[in-house]
Amino acid sequence: MQIIKNDAEHLAFAQNMKLISDDNLLEEVAGLVEWPVAMMGSFEKSFLKLPKEVIIATIKANQKCFCIENENGDLTNKFILVSNMVANDGGKLIVAGNERVIRARLSDALFFYNNDLSTPLEQRLPKLKDMVFHAKLGTQAERVERIVELAAKIAPKLGADTALVKRAAQLAKADLVTEMVNEFGSLQGLIGRYYALAQGEDSQVANAIEKHYKPLGPSDEIPYDIIAITVALADKLDILSCFWAIDEKPTGSRDPFALRRAALGIIRILVENKLSFELEVEPDLLNFFHDRLKVMLRDKGARHDLVDAVISKNANDMLDISNRVNILSNLLEQEIGQSLLAGYKRAVNILVAEEKKQDKNFAGEVDVKLLKLPQEQNLAKAVETAKNEVLAKIAKDDYQGAMHSLSNLHQPVDAFFDAVMVNDENAAIRINRLNLLARLRDVMRMVADFSKVEG
Repeated sequence: MQIIKNDAEHLAFAQNMKLISDDNLLEEVAGLVEWPVAMMGSFEKSFLKLPKEVIIATIKANQKCFCIENENGDLTNKFILVSNMVANDGGKLIVAGNERVIRARLSDALFFYNNDLSTPLEQRLPKLKDMVFHAKLGTQAERVERIVELAAKIAPKLGADTALVKRAAQLAKADLVTEMVNEFGSLQGLIGRYYALAQGEDSQVANAIEKHYKPLGPSDEIPYDIIAITVALADKLDILSCFWAIDEKPTGSRDPFALRRAALGIIRILVENKLSFELEVEPDLLNFFHDRLKVMLRDKGARHDLVDAVISKNANDMLDISNRVNILSNLLEQEIGQSLLAGYKRAVNILVAEEKKQDKNFAGEVDVKLLKLPQEQNLAKAVETAKNEVLAKIAKDDYQGAMHSLSNLHQPVDAFFDAVMVNDENAAIRINRLNLLARLRDVMRMVADFSKVEG
């Protein structure tokens, strides 16, 4: 592989050009030859009117050759082939043979391209009625109808132009019935963008046709334009909700419809674009999103216990959950956060023991008249202040502020445990102090389930 790569790069460099990197092709070619000899061929410049991705796909699929770009990043009419022998004529016949095949294949591609362009994408939509998406879920035409409807509902929530969103969603799958995509399935979406632009569609619509498939994997780019984002979300939500409806969920390592990829794609689009968006899905599907988000956050280095602490079963805003994990992590990296966590765990341990002993749950109703010591009085006031602040800040989605309000509790909590004996001999005072600890627990749980935090 290294020999092929170096020789190909040197050939290109000698012509002031650059080899277009393709690791998969490099590995494939290395498996086909034992004595690699790199050579350069060419094709007519007239074929460069084709989209460069079509040229690259044609040359790669048919002849396993590498394409070359110039110093400006534009595709050239040169390519590099790898022979399995040192030819007596310097490779002239081998190069000529490859050029002949590539010329024929590019001629076919150009015919498909021009033929496709003669029919507007919108006029291709009826053909989607003949293309089955899934036996239980109908045709691609029916799927497009669902995506258009769903995208129109999402658009106002993201501030996207509804008319452009509906147009993009309507045309998103139209290129599936073109000759070019029939020849090169991997170019679906991309070909649609080229055709849409050539046929006068809005550039945002054309971009959405290509980008709504993305991301195709954990390292693939996500859409950033709001029209493309909206259609991508609708496309993936339709896939997930439909397969959930027919009980075709991933099991173990089995995921034939790439539903994990679709869910992770939605999460990445929302989190990386910093979009607050509530997923209105059934509980089991929402739990599936939670699992995918946990994997993503853990891969980025987030502590698993902090992720569990902030995800409640009804949490449906992926950006909010991600932000909460980061904020909680920042708090617990500080001495204040560690002190607050220690106080919380001490309070909960006492409560758990007493609730088990008395077979009851303490409701957190505190009688201020029974608060005898200044430390318990101060804690009661601090807890009520924190409660009111947290409620107000959560209502404004100010999780950072809510966490800050909790951090103000660490001193009164520490002072309480230094000076106050919870299990007082007086039953009324003891129960009142336990209720105060229950109130502390409940207020902190409004922000995160600290019982799931380790340490």
